[in-house]
Amino acid sequence: MSFKPTLPLLISAFVSLLTGCNEANKLSLSERSIIYCSEGSPETFNPQLSTSGTTTDAIAKQLYNSLIVYKGHNNILGPSLAKDWHVTRDGKKITFYLRQDVRFHQTNYFTPTRLFNADDVLFSFNRILDKSHAFHHVSGGQYPFFQSIKFDELVEKVEKINDFTVRFILTRNDSSFLANLATDYASILSAEYGEKLFIENTPHKIDILPVGTGPFKLKDYRVGSLIRFYRHDLYWQEKAKIEQLVFDISPSKTSRLTKLLAKECDVSSYPIAHAKIAERSDLLLESITSLNVGYFGFNTKKQPFDNKLVRQAISLAINKQAIIDTVYHSKAARAKSILPKTSWAYDSNTPELGYDPVRAKSLLEVAGYPQGFTMDLWAMPVQRAYNPNAVTMAKLIQADLKKIGVKVKIVSYEWSTFLRRLSLGEHQSFLLGWNADNPEPDNFFTPMLSCSASENGNNRTFWCNEEFDQLLQKALKTTNMSTRKSYYAQAMAIISEEIPLLPIAHSKRFQARGTDVEGDILSTFGGISFYQASKTKLTSEPQNIAKPDKSKKVSN
Repeated sequence: MSFKPTLPLLISAFVSLLTGCNEANKLSLSERSIIYCSEGSPETFNPQLSTSGTTTDAIAKQLYNSLIVYKGHNNILGPSLAKDWHVTRDGKKITFYLRQDVRFHQTNYFTPTRLFNADDVLFSFNRILDKSHAFHHVSGGQYPFFQSIKFDELVEKVEKINDFTVRFILTRNDSSFLANLATDYASILSAEYGEKLFIENTPHKIDILPVGTGPFKLKDYRVGSLIRFYRHDLYWQEKAKIEQLVFDISPSKTSRLTKLLAKECDVSSYPIAHAKIAERSDLLLESITSLNVGYFGFNTKKQPFDNKLVRQAISLAINKQAIIDTVYHSKAARAKSILPKTSWAYDSNTPELGYDPVRAKSLLEVAGYPQGFTMDLWAMPVQRAYNPNAVTMAKLIQADLKKIGVKVKIVSYEWSTFLRRLSLGEHQSFLLGWNADNPEPDNFFTPMLSCSASENGNNRTFWCNEEFDQLLQKALKTTNMSTRKSYYAQAMAIISEEIPLLPIAHSKRFQARGTDVEGDILSTFGGISFYQASKTKLTSEPQNIAKPDKSKKVSN
C-alpha cells in the first residue's frame, strides 16, 4: 500500500498533548526544569527531513540517538546505539553491532512492546533509500541532507544479519560515510511505531508526534509558543538530570532578552546586549567556536545572477569588514572561503575578491548593466550563530550596492515559509549560512553546493559545476589526507572564481544562561543538547514553566 505525500509540516493539526494536573505540579518545580528561550519553531519533529539549525536544535539530541556519535573535545567517533562497528579493508562493508538494552519512548500516543533492534535501523534508512518504501513519500519525500550527499547512490543496501547486527553495503569506499552516520540527520526511528501508524492510515504522525530513544520525550507542542519535553526515565544511558525541558519559542531577540533578565527563561539562544548580560552577577554569557559560515547567496538560475560577472561585481561591492563590525560586533572572523580556518582542509592560498566598488562598477558595465538594476534580497527572519541579524546585514548590503547603482529590495518571510520558498527557487539572492554537522570538510561542500543538492533545493544557489562535483568525489574516494586537501583546495578555487555565494563570516555561537544552570549545552557542530544540563538551586523568584495558552491548541 502506498501513501500520497502529505502537505509539509501539518504539525499544528496534531500538536497538543494534555497534561495531568498532578504531574504538571510535580514538574513545575524550578530546580527540576529548564526553560530555553529559542529563536524559532521547528519545521518538523523528524531531523531526517530538514537541515534547519532551528529544527535540529529543538529535536535532534533531545529526542533521538544515532548509531554512532562524535565524542569529547577531540571529536573522535564513538559508540551510541551501535556499541561497536567493523569496516572491511576495501571500505565497502560496514557492520554495526547494536545495543540490546535500548527502549523507545512511551508516550500518550504510543507504548512500545519491544526493545530497539535491527528492524528499527532498517526502517529508518530504507525509508530514505527506497522510493517504494511505504513511508518514503510521507511528509513530502524529501531528505535534504541525504539527497545532497547522494546517499542512495552510495548505499547499495542495508541488511539485517540478526536482531542486533546490521550491515551497510556500499557501492564504493567513501571517506565521509561514518561521519555522515554520526550527524543528527541519521536519527533512528521506531519501526514498531511506524507499523502502528501504517495500520491506522496515519503515517504522517511519525514526523509530528515523534518516538525516539533520546534522553527526553515530547509531551506538548503549542504552535509558535512552546515545546515541552519530559525526561525519558528508561533511557539506556544515565537519566537526564532535569525532569522537564521547555522550549519557549520567542523569535524576537528583544523578547528573549527581556525574559532572560526577568528570569522567565533559564537559557537564551543568540542573546543581544552582551554588555548588559555581563553586568548581571546571576547571568553568564558563554560562547563556542563553531564550524560555520554565514554567506550572501545568488540564485544562479535567475537573471542577472546567471552571469558570473554580475556575481563578481556584487561581491566586490560588499564591505564584509563593516558587516562583521556591525552585525557580529567584531566577534567573528572574515570568511575567505566557505571553510573556516579551524578545518584541516582550509587552504590559506584560496583567492579572495576583497572590497573594491570601483572595480565592481566596471564589471557591471562589462556585464551589460552600466546603469545597474533592481534586485530582491531575502533576509532570514531568525537569529543563527552564522548570522545574528540578517535584516541589519541586508540593510548594509543595500547601502553598499546603492553606490554602484544597484537597488535592493529586502524581503523576509516566516522561517519555515522562507526555507520552503528558497528551496523552490523563488528568490534572486538571499542571506543564509551553514553550521557543520561533523568535522568532515565535505559537510560544507556537498550539502551546500553540489549538483545533487541543487536538485533537492538544499543548494539554494542552484549552482551546478561538474568539475567541482568531480573534485568532491575524488576527495571522498581516497583516505590520503594530503591528496584530499589538494582536491578541496581546487574546489575552493572554483567557488572563488564562480561566486555562487559570497562567504562573509565564521562566527562564534553565543548563549546566555543563569549561573544556576550547569552542564554543557553548546557543541562545535550539530544541535544543542540538554542531556547533561541541571539546576543547582531554586531561583529567588518563581518561574512560569508553561506560558499562557495563547496559541491554537488541538488535543491529540
